[in-house]
Parts: sequence; structure tokens; C-alpha cells
Amino acid sequence: ESRLAPGGTRGGLSAVIAEGKRAITVRVNDVVGVAGFALPGNYVDVIVSTKDDRKQKDEQNISKIVLEKILVLAVDAEAGRDDTKPKVVKAVTLEVTPQEAESIDLARSVGQLSLVLRNQVDTSAVQTSGITKDVLLGIAAPVAPRPLVQVRRVTQRVAPRKECVEIFNGRERSQQCF
Repeated sequence: ESRLAPGGTRGGLSAVIAEGKRAITVRVNDVVGVAGFALPGNYVDVIVSTKDDRKQKDEQNISKIVLEKILVLAVDAEAGRDDTKPKVVKAVTLEVTPQEAESIDLARSVGQLSLVLRNQVDTSAVQTSGITKDVLLGIAAPVAPRPLVQVRRVTQRVAPRKECVEIFNGRERSQQCF
């Protein structure tokens, strides 16, 4: 039943997008795409590396997490969730809100995107101020994170309903959620 399109839909990727969400595709390479480990059904955070033109020339580079806990819908042209082996891909399709789609579109036009693979059950929001070259090299002290209010607006997500199966393999026990 999980492989069937919902009633009244034509199937395809659009049938699996949650109501109120959108799908956006991001170009990746073997590094940006978490070495092929970002598979359909996984969650990623999106980081942008860009320049802050308000800073002095030697302090402009900054990397910042812009979106958290984003569902990977498909890698390249495959939306199947059965394969667990990593594979190098050229594109990753993500399920986002319309506001998150705007954030990704702007982020990829002002800098370089990277995906960070998340633990599937980790739902906690992370509060960061990003990192600059001086902080990275220990030349400057880290800036205290801004209040979580702005981050919450972007990171609040309704978790999709998951069905879990407990797997026993000899003495080992694991859980697989879909």
C-alpha cells in the first residue's frame, strides 16, 4: 500500500509531497550531497557558504545553517526508499514549505549550498550564528547565537507520520521507519 499513489492523484513524485509542501531540486556533487548518503526518506540540514558584504574584506566569508530537518524526496531521478547503499548523484530533491523554497532559491543564488545528513529521530533545532574564517582559525571569538525566534519560523515542521517495523536478525535488533 505504501507504494500506491493516494486516491485521486496521478502518481509520480507529486503524489508523495505532503499537503502544503513543495519539491525543490538542488544540484549536488559527491561532497555537497554527503558522499551519496543522502537517500530518499533521510533528513538533511542546508548550509550556505557566502560573503557578508557588510563586513570588512577579510571577514566576509561565512557559513550558516539556513534550513533544518528537510526531507529528501528523491536523488537524481529516483524516489525509491528501498536502496540503502550510497550513490553519487547530481541532484537531490527536497520537500519544503513555500517559504523554505524561497530560502533555498535565494541561498543558492548568493552562495554555495551544502547538505548535512541528520539522524532521522533527531528533531531538535540548533541555534548557531554561523562561522566566519576568523572564528574558524581561532583569530576571533565566536559570536553568540541570535534568539531562536527567527530560526523557529524556518525550522518548525510537521513531522510526517512514520510507520516503524522492528527487525530481528539473529541477536541483533533494529528498527526501520518509513
